[in-house]
Amino acid sequence: MLMIYIQIIGCGFFFLSTIVLGIILRKYTSEKARKTTTMFLHFIAFIAFLLPILIGIFYPGLSEYDDLLGIQSLPYKPLRVAFGAILIPIGIFFVAISNLALLDHGHGQAAFFLTKNVVNGYVYKLTRNPMSLGFYLGCLALGFLSGSTYFTLWLLIEVIPAHIFYLKFFEERELELRFAKSYIKYKARAPF
Repeated sequence: MLMIYIQIIGCGFFFLSTIVLGIILRKYTSEKARKTTTMFLHFIAFIAFLLPILIGIFYPGLSEYDDLLGIQSLPYKPLRVAFGAILIPIGIFFVAISNLALLDHGHGQAAFFLTKNVVNGYVYKLTRNPMSLGFYLGCLALGFLSGSTYFTLWLLIEVIPAHIFYLKFFEERELELRFAKSYIKYKARAPF
């Protein structure tokens, strides 16, 4: 049960940190302030948001959540397993290709080294957030494959909405400040 509390509280902390640091980003727009708020929020995202997800996959384990909470697992096993098996490679593809594009064309790396250029090729033509899309699809696939009602609903109700809020409220603003017109033009061409 402790991991469930850590996951829920961690995601909430990430959401609140997005609000606070997004407000700071709007008030202080210097390069140093942008870089500091971005790197600090990436650190919070890793510690409070991603790490509890990753640990929870193994401890207590995706198939254990529902038992701990006394709820039924997802029904229709053949259908959800097939759906999960389809989503896993799609999610991996989006995460892998978007990371390669950031390295190759953006001259940066997700969360660790801020990109120096707007990346608008590869899968970034399809969506401004292909890495996030791949992450969502991969996590949902794990929920479907494991049959975990808790994990799947937690992703849909808290994790994905909190991350989408981060993208809209913080990341897009930071990219507009960093890249100005080139990002705004790209934003007008590529869907969210």
